[in-house]
Amino acid sequence: MTVRLRGLVGVVGVTAITVVGAANLVNAQGKEVQGAVTAISDASMTIASGSRSMTFVIDKSTKLEVKAAARKSRDAKATDTPGVTITEYVKPGTPVVVRYEEANGVNRALYVRPVSSAGDGSAPSEAAKIADGTVKAVSLSQLTLESGGKDLTFAINGDTDVLARGASKTTKAAGGKTTIADFVHNGDQVSITYLDKAGTMTASQVRVRLVKK
Repeated sequence: MTVRLRGLVGVVGVTAITVVGAANLVNAQGKEVQGAVTAISDASMTIASGSRSMTFVIDKSTKLEVKAAARKSRDAKATDTPGVTITEYVKPGTPVVVRYEEANGVNRALYVRPVSSAGDGSAPSEAAKIADGTVKAVSLSQLTLESGGKDLTFAINGDTDVLARGASKTTKAAGGKTTIADFVHNGDQVSITYLDKAGTMTASQVRVRLVKK
């Protein structure tokens, strides 16, 4: 089965790079919504999703997935200069996916990812979960991960994104006919974003964090 491959994209915090810790299972509570940004500052962001307008609090724990931002954040850390702010990469009109949590009537953005379109304006959905760990087995249809002392098996399908260093270049060279097994191997440390429905965990994204040497 062919899956979508992308080059490695860094995840950065609003002002500094965020590093994922030891392998464990992370329950990413909250919801996700897709829309176009109508207003943004370093403290808040408003998006239009269909007929709805939603405003989110932006703080130091908000994560932004932008490749150029990750690179700049690393450079800033190395040179002890100011880090990245979200307004450098997300502007009014930018289509985004926002993962957020709601508390006391306030929406706090956990994760912001620029995307290609503002979507169809569908209602916010339950957010995916994230599992970090070490790959024990991988095939064209499933991946088994050792995470927090447990073995977790995820279904892989044509909608699964794989983020791995050099994936885009290798995929292009192969005429687009690469599979997950070309980039994810036993012993690799990965982060898997997935949905758990009716007892089946389906991976929407597999990010290779450390390749086994």
